[in-house]
Amino acid sequence: MFTSFSAALTGLAANEVGVDAVGTNLANLNTTGYKASVVSFYDLVAQSLGLGNGSSVGLGTGKPRVKHEFTQGAIQTTSGALDGAIQGDGFFVVRDPSSGAVNYTRAGNFKVDASGNLMTATGERVQGWVMSNGVLNTNGTIGDIVVPSGTLRAPLPTANMSFDINLDAAATVGAAAGTFSTPIEVVDSLGVSHVLTVTFTKSAANKWDYAVTIPGAEVGAGTAGTPFPIPAASGTLTFGPNGILTTPAPPPPATSGVVPIAIAGLKDGAADLNVTWSLYTPDLTGRVTQFAQQTAVSAEAQDGIAAAQLTHVSLSDGGEIIAQFSNGKQVAVAQLALASIRNPSSLVSIGGNNYRTGVGSATPVVGLASTGGRGAIIGQSLEGSNVDIANEFTKLIIFQRSYSANARVITTTDEISQETINLKR
Repeated sequence: MFTSFSAALTGLAANEVGVDAVGTNLANLNTTGYKASVVSFYDLVAQSLGLGNGSSVGLGTGKPRVKHEFTQGAIQTTSGALDGAIQGDGFFVVRDPSSGAVNYTRAGNFKVDASGNLMTATGERVQGWVMSNGVLNTNGTIGDIVVPSGTLRAPLPTANMSFDINLDAAATVGAAAGTFSTPIEVVDSLGVSHVLTVTFTKSAANKWDYAVTIPGAEVGAGTAGTPFPIPAASGTLTFGPNGILTTPAPPPPATSGVVPIAIAGLKDGAADLNVTWSLYTPDLTGRVTQFAQQTAVSAEAQDGIAAAQLTHVSLSDGGEIIAQFSNGKQVAVAQLALASIRNPSSLVSIGGNNYRTGVGSATPVVGLASTGGRGAIIGQSLEGSNVDIANEFTKLIIFQRSYSANARVITTTDEISQETINLKR
């Protein structure tokens, strides 16, 4: 009879934990990336009555175990440029700057400190890979992500250019339609733009001569107001009866199918320009054709980039930190890392939306989003709490009833004890 006192007391204590868990869940209903706490009850070892038939009486309930339920929360679109949500499994990897401890979080409401470090809302530094010497190597070790601010992007001189152009097969040699010029802008090592002019002149059936010039005022050997012919940047294109380019022939060797354009002595002091004009696509299709259609350029490309100011930084889908420059170019300057943990329910909550590995946690495996079972990162979005308010209120009612029932057991046991004491009267 007297064990019912202790059994009921364990029930009261256990339901108090349940009510506390519900209260915490409801308090974090709007917490980014919050995972609801789930309470699991366990009975205490039973006491045999010695009846020989397996009958036993329990000793109440043990201290409940509280774990987090890592189900997916709703993805909500935001206006935060550096916000990110994980859809699927995985955790952002963060580092406590004071202790150096590595923690894990699902909350992607990131911010940038005065030094450019990408941080969580509670001050942990987000981990990933950062571009170094123009290369973003995601095969290396992860570290603090530093977001560039006010950076001036150095120019990248043009190394390759191309035209997709059709030359009119019906054009007559010596006629106006037999000559066509098209400009293309290239960039030197100082970021200065130069306009090259490529002139095509029909010299015979299925043959067109070409020559590349630059304004004479821009090179030391030239004359202002007169196009300067670039040495060795001229030749003849020959087409087959089907209008397909045959000479120069496509690679291999690597030197086939290209026109080297070497520009020396630029007056602005930039390094000599060495540009490769590719006459073929990577799959060896000729970029220059000769059909009976009006001569026209359908596409052109060059890989030079002028100097530019950083205008905007944002987190894109997949976890890349994208820097946008004033010239319209976008560059991935960093990549967020995701950690995959086989048994996330073993993680220990340490507050601030962060978790650390527990005694029974599997080793976290760090990698890119959408690889190795890791979820996807969605930019300009946040994952909401997975707390179900209806479910929590239902649990609250159950815990309240259970608490009341255990309290009634104590009062009933007290009355029975009093009756036992009164037996001697």
